[in-house]
Amino acid sequence: MNENIYKKLKNNISEEELINFIENLVKIPSYNGIVNQETKVAEHIQQIFLKEGIDSEIVPVIDGRSNVIAKIKGNGKGKTLLLTGHMDTVPPYDMTEPFEIKNDGDRLVARGVVDMKGPLACMIYSMISLKRANVKLDGDIIFAGVIDEEEKSLGTIDLLERGVVADAAIVGEPTNLNICVAHRGLEWFELQFHGKTVHGGAQKEGINAILSASKFIQKTEDILIPKIEKETHSIIGTSSMNYGTINGGTQPSTVAGECVMKFDRRWVPGVKYDDVVNEYKDVIKELSNNDNNFKCTLKVVDESVMKEGYVHESMETDINHPIVNITKYITNEVFNISPEITYFPAWSDGGLLSSYGNIPTIVFAPGDLTTAHSSVEQLEIKQILPATLIYALIAIEYCK
Repeated sequence: MNENIYKKLKNNISEEELINFIENLVKIPSYNGIVNQETKVAEHIQQIFLKEGIDSEIVPVIDGRSNVIAKIKGNGKGKTLLLTGHMDTVPPYDMTEPFEIKNDGDRLVARGVVDMKGPLACMIYSMISLKRANVKLDGDIIFAGVIDEEEKSLGTIDLLERGVVADAAIVGEPTNLNICVAHRGLEWFELQFHGKTVHGGAQKEGINAILSASKFIQKTEDILIPKIEKETHSIIGTSSMNYGTINGGTQPSTVAGECVMKFDRRWVPGVKYDDVVNEYKDVIKELSNNDNNFKCTLKVVDESVMKEGYVHESMETDINHPIVNITKYITNEVFNISPEITYFPAWSDGGLLSSYGNIPTIVFAPGDLTTAHSSVEQLEIKQILPATLIYALIAIEYCK
């Protein structure tokens, strides 16, 4: 790491300026239900880029909601790095004064501060620090603030469909400055079990949908769960399945004519989405062949359906890829820690960038994911300025 450039970058931004910018982003609500949801955040980001002389544009995506894209062009001799993250948040739920940051000197607490307006601010100011320090890159650095990650990831899909080109990408979900090179694919499925409703006094004449659900669970536990647990990845571990909700019947004295179960299925890189779907179809087929009364319909939960042609695919990047090695080296130099090479426990837009854009992607940012979506969502102040400098230095080194 070039110490002179490091000092120059550091002299051009301050922790106070970063915190102030994060406060301004947090003050703009951007959860589902807000008119045009993320666009005011996008406009605020664009204004700071334009003020700093960095090319930036607002890109309409859907229903008044817009991405914001910024770029610092290199001299055309190096690689392109994409820094990206989402501008939407989950609702405030039971938070009090969710959009006013509480600063106790050690951490910032507010809705969206870690997921992920704090990391976005670090990415944005990494580019500002490069511009202010007049650092010339060989390759391009692109920032993309995207919409809708908390729901259907329409922002990143739009980015891909507009032909974004990058040699590597960093997604700014919180990782405590550890380097996540992989995560599972994800789908939420719904099973509708169809029975026949009759009075409980004549239950032999009915077909109990709750019992059908039970048969499915038992068959899944017997033949499918062992298979899922054998799907392993050297960093992630195993694939998984979770029965999330089950609802059926109307009252104790009536045979349940309908029962609905929803479950979460996650798969490690190397497993194919179509194979996952077919596993459940095979279980349903076997049960139907052995029981004429077993009737079941499989579908993807409405909230989990993405744009046609896209699913929540897994992410995997070679641990020896230059973006991984450079990030590890720079983080160690700046923050004096050796970051863990690990996996991201949730899903991210990195699954789209790597699977559909063929862009080697890591998830890397300040903050603790476990506080996201909670009433105590928070970001450690001590990580903010170092993360900003790390992003800038990664760009210098990677874009050669």
